[in-house]
Amino acid sequence: MLSNETLEYIAVLEQEFSRNANSELAMQQAAYLRHQFRFFGISTQHRRVLQKPFLQKAMLPPKSELHELVKVLWRREEREFHYFAQELALKYLKVTEKEVIHLYVHMVSHQSWWDTVDLIANKLMGYYFLLFPEERQQHIDKWLKSNNIWLQRSTLLFQLKYKEKMDLDLLEQCIHHLSGSNEFFINKAIGWVLREYSRINPIWVQEFVKKTPLSPLSHREALRLIS
Repeated sequence: MLSNETLEYIAVLEQEFSRNANSELAMQQAAYLRHQFRFFGISTQHRRVLQKPFLQKAMLPPKSELHELVKVLWRREEREFHYFAQELALKYLKVTEKEVIHLYVHMVSHQSWWDTVDLIANKLMGYYFLLFPEERQQHIDKWLKSNNIWLQRSTLLFQLKYKEKMDLDLLEQCIHHLSGSNEFFINKAIGWVLREYSRINPIWVQEFVKKTPLSPLSHREALRLIS
């Protein structure tokens, strides 16, 4: 159960978002995400100005309340709460513990769309699996076998910025498992992670693309920087 101080923290944040709401912008933002979420109507730049005091070290709620706090924010209808929650989670990276992966999975699996999933996979899960590489295989196997396209997309995107630290065997495993998908967000992610890695090792990417059946989208995206 959240402390009274943390409940007040949420209430004041909501007051700030509500006070700066813009209904016209909210309609545009909702339309951009196919009307899946409600918005206050606050631009990204303005929201970050508003939330900056809430993310200062002295203002952060206790780490012991992070999981419940994020889940409370994640249940709110307005998308700005979700954006804030994932940026709040970033503030606790230096004290990451093994069990936090379950929170990240919850965030990816609920209120799911690319605008939150990509940050969670890249920055939160990516950091986590660098810190605990022994945890990778068990979670990746589970996510690949799930029917959740966002967890499957995360198996690819957590390594997006790994560069020389890329686990190529694991990347190949994920791509081979998912390459028959007709899902746009899966095929886009396959191409995206290969394109990003081509900055480091274009020859490997070229050879992999040659020998691997990929969707036209994945193929085109993977070779974009090389071609």
